[in-house]
Amino acid sequence: MKDGIHPDYHEITVVMTDGTTYKTRSTYGKAGDTLHLEIDSRSHPAWTGGQQKLLDTGGQLARFNKRFKGLGVKK
Repeated sequence: MKDGIHPDYHEITVVMTDGTTYKTRSTYGKAGDTLHLEIDSRSHPAWTGGQQKLLDTGGQLARFNKRFKGLGVKK
């Protein structure tokens, strides 16, 4: 490897949104710096199973159902 082209890889402290901390190695900041997270896997809805609802804001779903209500599988 060439000298002087790679960033410094050092140990930092990461603080999660609930206050827990852990040490990891990173190129962030300087050795001994602290990284405070605003969003992490403990608070983000993608990981916590946040409430998701199907909203028919423009009436598109109602128009679709009205237009294609006669179509269906006939037995």
